[in-house]
Amino acid sequence: MSSNSLRIAATGMFAQQKRVDTIANNIANVNTPGYHKEMALFQDLIYQTERTVGAPTSDNNTLDLVGRIQGVGVKLASIIRSHAPGVITKTDRPLDLMIDGHGFFKIELPDGDIAYTRAGPFEVNPDGEISTPEGYRLDPRITIPPEALEVIINADGQVFARLPGQVALQNVGQIELATFPNPGGLRPIGHNAYVETVASGTPIIARPGQNGLGTIQQGYIESSNVSIIQELTDLIEAQRSYEFNSKAVSTADEMMELISKM
Repeated sequence: MSSNSLRIAATGMFAQQKRVDTIANNIANVNTPGYHKEMALFQDLIYQTERTVGAPTSDNNTLDLVGRIQGVGVKLASIIRSHAPGVITKTDRPLDLMIDGHGFFKIELPDGDIAYTRAGPFEVNPDGEISTPEGYRLDPRITIPPEALEVIINADGQVFARLPGQVALQNVGQIELATFPNPGGLRPIGHNAYVETVASGTPIIARPGQNGLGTIQQGYIESSNVSIIQELTDLIEAQRSYEFNSKAVSTADEMMELISKM
């Protein structure tokens, strides 16, 4: 029993350490545009059956109504990501874009694969193409004329440029958004980007405002959805749980020491 207690409490300590790691990552990214918080989920481990429920307890057909089944601890089941909207920050920069609602921007990685992001601070690369600060082009590619005096992006994702000597705006491209049957199945790859997986399902591509997708808000960015108060509360709770499991280890060790002296 004492030996089991040591192992069970150790699984609890390991689980809480993983929870602290997750909280620490959230706190580190509290000011990261488009970052969506992670949450550690746990599940109980397998059970040891010492006496089966429903087993006969006498020759008179009486049955064991509760049995004796012993749990052996806890494990990290998964780390899920909350895709709840983050805090809206007004910047007034023409290439700072926010998705008001569901959806992801599509960006082209250096190897040509497509990734997805909620982070909206965009820039213009040396070729005049709208890109992330890391240089990943928006997909489909949109080029801003070098002589453009102003860039206007409407809620439907249409991109216009105001050129010298022209009254009418020039349409230079259309932003597309993507959504997934299971956004939680996307795999994060860093740089605020995700890639498609079998679990996420195939992306559904449409213009902003269509097929349940959000609209584009120019001059705003979506900050992280991390609540520092909630994270600090969770951190204290995880620390207390770790201490309780550590105390269980100490108690089991003391009991084993007493038994060994008998």
